[in-house]
Amino acid sequence: MNITSAAQLKIVKLITSQQIALPNNPLFLRVAVQPGGCSGLRYQTYFDYEKKEGDKEQVFSNFTLTIDKMSVPYLSDATLDFVDTIEKQGFTIDNPAAGSSCACGDSFH
Repeated sequence: MNITSAAQLKIVKLITSQQIALPNNPLFLRVAVQPGGCSGLRYQTYFDYEKKEGDKEQVFSNFTLTIDKMSVPYLSDATLDFVDTIEKQGFTIDNPAAGSSCACGDSFH
């Protein structure tokens, strides 16, 4: 998975602020694909500290990105970005492997 510099900066900022509460459990960003949404599949991004068997890790200079083994085929060529505009704020995923997506952009097929 590719990550833009804007997303990397936001991830580091969020992990740093959360790590104060959990100093003994290093946090990492988990990106997953789950069933749901209008088009059948939806993305999830959240901070986690528990690793699972089969996880794929990408280690960056200040954080680790983890994808579960079932989500890897869906996300291998995707790009994670962070946008902060009047219309939208948050992480977005541009995925060339997605055949279609719903109008709101929160799910894909």
